[in-house]
Amino acid sequence: MMLDDSEASDAELIGRARGGDRGAFGKLLERHYGFVYRAAYRWCGRKADAEDIAQDVCVRLGRAIRDYQGNGAFTTWLYAMTLNASRDMMRKRARDSAKTEAFGTYALIAGEGSAEAQDPAEALWAAVRMLPDKQRDAVLLVYGEGLSHAAAAEVMAISEATVSWHIHEAKKRLKLLMRSAGEV
Repeated sequence: MMLDDSEASDAELIGRARGGDRGAFGKLLERHYGFVYRAAYRWCGRKADAEDIAQDVCVRLGRAIRDYQGNGAFTTWLYAMTLNASRDMMRKRARDSAKTEAFGTYALIAGEGSAEAQDPAEALWAAVRMLPDKQRDAVLLVYGEGLSHAAAAEVMAISEATVSWHIHEAKKRLKLLMRSAGEV
């Protein structure tokens, strides 16, 4: 007796999708799309870009599902794919419009309007997006997604101690960024 797709586990859906079952693949996308979108949004901070990244991940997943080995959690693998798609989009954007992007980031931190009008949490996430890649990834994984340092290390393919170091360095930078944003 075959389970309804809504009752099937991720492992079952992955196995069926690897075999070409489009319905199983669709259910897998439906089940994890929100996770991918949230991760992309935290990484880039813009709804339209997060939607583009999530769509790109869906396309990439269609090509890559056959390569999934199942050695780690599917969500860890999917998160790594989302981070890569986010980085790719941001690199492309940087090449296409470096000056516009720099001004947009400055405007987020400086707060174009009054300081009271800007949400402090959004100001913090905007500052996180200004961090170097590895520091930003560590902060997003640990604080944005609630992963342990060990799980973040697995996603980032680095040691747990290195994740801790990136978090420590990010906190120091964020203090400076937030302090300078408050003075603007």
